[in-house]
Amino acid sequence: MKQNDINYFGTEFERIVIGYLAILTGLMLAYLAIQGPLYLGYIQYKTHQLVINQLIGQDAVNLFLVCPMLILGGILLLNKKLIAKYLLIMTPLFLMYYAMSYTMGWEWMAKDYSGNSEKYFFHFLGVLISALLIMMYSLHIFPKQVKAKFKKTGLAIYSVIFTIFLGMFAMMWMKEVFEVIATGTSRAYDIAPAAFWLVRTIDLGFCIPLGLMSVYLLWTRPEKAYPIQYLFYGFFLTQITAVLSMAAVMFIKHDPTFELASSAVFVALALIVVFGFVYINKNYRLKTR
Repeated sequence: MKQNDINYFGTEFERIVIGYLAILTGLMLAYLAIQGPLYLGYIQYKTHQLVINQLIGQDAVNLFLVCPMLILGGILLLNKKLIAKYLLIMTPLFLMYYAMSYTMGWEWMAKDYSGNSEKYFFHFLGVLISALLIMMYSLHIFPKQVKAKFKKTGLAIYSVIFTIFLGMFAMMWMKEVFEVIATGTSRAYDIAPAAFWLVRTIDLGFCIPLGLMSVYLLWTRPEKAYPIQYLFYGFFLTQITAVLSMAAVMFIKHDPTFELASSAVFVALALIVVFGFVYINKNYRLKTR
């Protein structure tokens, strides 16, 4: 098979290894979610109890959304089904964010907090390595022969709306960063400063630039950007789902750090992400020959 054929799955070795690796990673996510505060509570994270509310929301998305995507994607890949490519390419960036957050985001030096998550370090490291391998493989085998049919008017409207809400998201985090710089504290900063800086750094330095890059590529390299758009939107969709899940748990548990205004921004951003994903799909067509 030629590499640009939509049925291309790489070598048999690559396909089989990544297929089983995706299944194993999905099972690992399920294991970590069940062992954590979502259900059994065996994994204890060194942070404030209020942050645990967010972890419950994150683990719920891992268990009920990302885990099935990985397991189903792996099974379909082993059976050479085209949809496997679309499922797997949507998971790596989310998994990287998750693994880095769950290893670096705790208050390791805080004497008031206790935890045992370091015992699961190699589980999180395995997820991170798996994500890297799945990403490299997925980008390699993803269909390259596509036709983009974006109209400038529709693309302009989409770009403006998407950019505005990314800007609102960025300003919300920047406001809190400037507040810490000016006063030494901010919302929930005192109870979890490491988590505060990790989230703001990754969102401002990774998530928002990815969103702006996805818009730029639609204008400059729409056909070549097809696999990149799926990689990005996979991250946007899974991550915004996790954020909304966290907000829901915080609201249900009457978390004092819950903010309705911030949640409203994320809901609006989620709607735009879903709209954007539908819009992207409608304006790409695979070339079968």
